Amino acid sequence: MATGDLSGDLDGNLTALAALGEPARRMLYHFVAGSDHAVSRDEAATATGLSRSAAAFHLDRMVEDGLLETEFRRLSGRRGPGAGRPAKLYRRAGCDIEVSLPARRYAYAADLLAAAVARSTETGQPVEAVLDEEARARGARLAGTVAAGGAGAVDVLAGEGYEPRADGDDVVLANCPFHTLAADHPALVCGMNLALLQGFAAALPGQGWEARLEPWAGHCCVRLARPGPA
Repeated sequence: MATGDLSGDLDGNLTALAALGEPARRMLYHFVAGSDHAVSRDEAATATGLSRSAAAFHLDRMVEDGLLETEFRRLSGRRGPGAGRPAKLYRRAGCDIEVSLPARRYAYAADLLAAAVARSTETGQPVEAVLDEEARARGARLAGTVAAGGAGAVDVLAGEGYEPRADGDDVVLANCPFHTLAADHPALVCGMNLALLQGFAAALPGQGWEARLEPWAGHCCVRLARPGPA
């Protein structure tokens, strides 16, 4: 999960990791990742004992899968006519690839907590109060993706790993993305999660959900409920 958003691309991450199941590709990835500079196809082929064409094929496949990035540079250092074409060079991609089943979002929780501590240090406000505000604001931004992306609110929650299930007019969340943290620090993390989903529910147009703290073994501690008649 990128730290700015809860969402993670499980299918894309699985595809990227599955690509490393091929021995030659895995060998090339380890060589590129262990190099202190971007490497050429020739360098990678020599280091791994593969043909240049095989190395090029696997390197480009890993670029498509998001494992590697490329740059172009003349290795001779010369410029102008006769300097030759720039070589295609490969380096490890800067993005993180994480796969967790069921989905967990510990990096996102860490980012929220770090932001709250930093702001608390700057302003003198209690960390818990700042964390509540930060979580609500991020939940509201997440709700903004419902309209922007055309996906339904339940689909967005599914994409965040909550595994939403209909329960009458309510929605129960069968998975907690912060499971281990919540088990170790329930008051802090469940409070953060509640504020996040309250911000999400409050910013959704026309849904009428209320995020309520209702701990339930094996589920997220929050339920999205529609208020009954007064």
